[in-house]
Amino acid sequence: QVQLVESGGGLVQPGGSLRLSCAASGIIFRLYVMGWYRRAPGKERELVALITSGGSTDYADSMKGRFTISRDNAKNGVYLQMNSLKPEDTAVYYCNARLELGAGSYRNYWGQGTQVTVSS
Repeated sequence: QVQLVESGGGLVQPGGSLRLSCAASGIIFRLYVMGWYRRAPGKERELVALITSGGSTDYADSMKGRFTISRDNAKNGVYLQMNSLKPEDTAVYYCNARLELGAGSYRNYWGQGTQVTVSS
């Protein structure tokens, strides 16, 4: 059974920092592209950051320079360090694991999400 369990969300003041963690089980973690997505109230879910199995990263433009994604394959964990948080970063943040199998086939898993609220 695949599980992605997020933690680290909470309430933070504007300009503050949070570090989200995602613990994965039931998958060969090192093979997966791991990502963080978020859904703000009334909006579609959007990409925050990705990290490949080789450690390459990609970020949404609005997160570049403020957020850092990392992974620890030994611990089956992926992390999101969020700095200089803004009220518009308020959202539910989701962990994602994706593995392309070829020929259009893939495995894709989601965590339950963790709430991040940026407010004074």
